[in-house]
Amino acid sequence: MAKMINRALLKYHISKLTTLNHQLSFLEAYLEIILNAKQTKKDKTLMEMKKRHSEILEPLMMKAGIHSDNVETKKQDLIDQINKKYHWHFKALSQSKKRAMKKQASSDKINHFADKEAKMHQKQEEALQSLALRYTKDENNIAMHQSNYEINKTKLEQKYLTKQTKLDQKFALDTIKIKKNYSDRIERIKKAIEDERPLLKKYAKGLESATEIPQDVILRLENLNMRFGGLLAVDNLSFDVKKGEIFGLIGPNGAGKTTIFNCITRFYRPTSGLMLFRKNPVEVIHLNDYPVHNIIKQGIVRTFQNVELIWELSILDNLLVAAHTTYRSGFFGQLLHMPKLKREEEVMRSKALGILETMGLLQYQYMIPYGLPYGILKKVELARTLMANPKLIILDEPAAGLNDLETENLAHIIKKIRDDYQATIFLVEHDMGLVMDICDTVCAISFGKMLAIGTPTEIQNNPLVRSAYLGEES
Repeated sequence: MAKMINRALLKYHISKLTTLNHQLSFLEAYLEIILNAKQTKKDKTLMEMKKRHSEILEPLMMKAGIHSDNVETKKQDLIDQINKKYHWHFKALSQSKKRAMKKQASSDKINHFADKEAKMHQKQEEALQSLALRYTKDENNIAMHQSNYEINKTKLEQKYLTKQTKLDQKFALDTIKIKKNYSDRIERIKKAIEDERPLLKKYAKGLESATEIPQDVILRLENLNMRFGGLLAVDNLSFDVKKGEIFGLIGPNGAGKTTIFNCITRFYRPTSGLMLFRKNPVEVIHLNDYPVHNIIKQGIVRTFQNVELIWELSILDNLLVAAHTTYRSGFFGQLLHMPKLKREEEVMRSKALGILETMGLLQYQYMIPYGLPYGILKKVELARTLMANPKLIILDEPAAGLNDLETENLAHIIKKIRDDYQATIFLVEHDMGLVMDICDTVCAISFGKMLAIGTPTEIQNNPLVRSAYLGEES
């Protein structure tokens, strides 16, 4: 009875600690978003002010005979705009004249088009002359214009510096206020987390379970069997996947590799056997007891052999959809679009943009998947897994369809994900170069049975594996 109470209390405190950790990471991320938004707003205000001042000084510089590439470029842009505007006016008038001639309009109407064209030419010339006068150097009063330019320049610079000082002071005060507000909340949460840790140790101590697995193991399969009628696809398979490693599952076509993934993620219900997953340092769960839609909530995510994206959504939205399990806003919060949900969406968008930048996909954020190269789509699917805060990422043939350069880049990305996101990688792959390059442990199977498990070098030299792949005598 005491053990049952301890186990219940342990689960409660684990849940509480998970919630506190989520609140901590959320507040830290949102604090950074707020500060960045204020910095961006300040920079934008100063940039717009600088642009207005530049527009004021441009004609003064020209009259004063001060050469500037920016002024010349702006002048040419304005000339091009005027010419472009009248080009389309003339084209429209020409088309109207052609239609009138086809309808055999009267000579007065035809002459009317000619008069209108002449007036338009006159207006275009007047606009160009007005612009030229604006940017023409005044040789007679150049000294006066130079003095006028310097006076205005000094005034505008002083005005800009005054505005910059005010904005800097306001930004500094706002930053202190915001940081104080959030730092107090962050410190309270950190203290609550520290208070929870001894309780976890207290209630975890002395709890022994038949399903216990070593601390360094995140996934264990014990005597897993999967039968489809008379076909035994997985035959009494057992192995451990350790935390933080890249574990490779290899075997010939039809060996049962994807079937194993489907069992772990509960797409298939195994015929027999246990699947144990370490959800956290003190809790091991039976994956057999969870429905398929709850597997992702335990920290297990996967990709598929074929790219499975939402083709009507942008790349960024595909990532945001993948974060649906991490939202803490309830049904009514989402229904009414409460402020908490808006803050969560800002944090998720920032996280998605960070992941896209890490994967080298930031330039594709607003594009839909249709028409993008296959290698990009594979990277998007891999990026999407990171939105769910995974502990175990299952990759089903991630290099399928990629060329040598893309495969090499993929190997670098998988290692980076393992290191930066502290995730364990479990992959099935036929590209032996990739497997031997990135995997810490490799398990070889054939017809659902274990052939060998060990380091890449040990698997390469194993006679049973060579026989299954190359038909050599074992």
